[in-house]
Amino acid sequence: MTQTSAGAPADQPLESFWAVVPAGGAGTRLWPLSRQGAPKFLLDLTGAGRTLLQATLDRLDPLTGGRALVVTGAAHRDAVVAQLPALGAEDVVAEPSARDSMAAIGLAAALLERRDPEAVMGSFAADHVITDQEAFRAAVSAAHAAAREGWLVTIGIEPTGPATGFGYVRPGEPLPGLEARQVAEFVEKPSAEVATAYVEAGYRWNAGMFVVRPSVLLDLLADSDPEFAAALRGIAADPTTLEDVWGTLPKIAIDHAVAEPAAARGKVAVVPGGFGWDDVGDFASLGELLGAGRAGGGAGGAGGPVVLGDRALVRSVDSTGLVVPAGGRTVAVVGLDDVVVVDTGDALLVTTRARAQEVKSIVAALKEDGHDELV
Repeated sequence: MTQTSAGAPADQPLESFWAVVPAGGAGTRLWPLSRQGAPKFLLDLTGAGRTLLQATLDRLDPLTGGRALVVTGAAHRDAVVAQLPALGAEDVVAEPSARDSMAAIGLAAALLERRDPEAVMGSFAADHVITDQEAFRAAVSAAHAAAREGWLVTIGIEPTGPATGFGYVRPGEPLPGLEARQVAEFVEKPSAEVATAYVEAGYRWNAGMFVVRPSVLLDLLADSDPEFAAALRGIAADPTTLEDVWGTLPKIAIDHAVAEPAAARGKVAVVPGGFGWDDVGDFASLGELLGAGRAGGGAGGAGGPVVLGDRALVRSVDSTGLVVPAGGRTVAVVGLDDVVVVDTGDALLVTTRARAQEVKSIVAALKEDGHDELV
């Protein structure tokens, strides 16, 4: 194996390790930046010159040696291929319609089961941001070692606080010889009071990162839904059936379809992940990621708003928050704290970071009014 005995990554890719990257979701809380035709995973939201999708593959490449499958919607396949020229055409799988994460990840598992019998796959969303690359590689390496022993492994994120927007994982007993613990249970998004208790008790955030042998994942699915698992394996055996079969598959998340029932049977392990993680769920989290509110954070001097884009387009006086001048126009902000201003040329959003979660309601209203060109 190409890892140290302590589970830290070596200078070679992990043995037979494949990245599976589900690239989907509308990102409606990041409207008007994120749209149906250009969802957040295709955007550079960190100002680093790489989209979230590209950054995801960048950090996985040292672990996989370039072995990857990206599963995305048919409408985004061409954009994904254009952003990831190192992948072959067979490495980008287009879903005919959105069926949630179990179908997407399960199809990748079925394809890899036939393609590489020794494979271990790691599923990582295309739209997350991770700041400590070395710690991330160490966690994945430890998860890879446990997955080779037949475990379904999740990476439990070290909480930075009692967040109510994430599910949690309760670690159980340590697994001998592995840097992992058995999962005692997965729990749903809690209230603030319960979340505080979870953090104090050592629970981890569930970020939906799973490392597992493809056959193990599909066999666990077959335990609860044998027809679903058989359908996925059937598509892999004959890809020409994808269009006909896909719409009949259950629309369910991998957590509910496999992880939770498997944990109840003692078949899931958790590896701790303390590598700085953000799912960039709305403009509040994006502002926090980019440093909104820090002194000297943006145009206009100390305490000014953080700018994602051309700073020369932003003028501010006594203001903090986040400004995105994506429309190419000058944006002026005067006397506003924790403001969010996003200008894309055809749409303008003005809100506060505290109300950023409510942006999705604007998208819903635009759809209801028939303004599909704006969403």
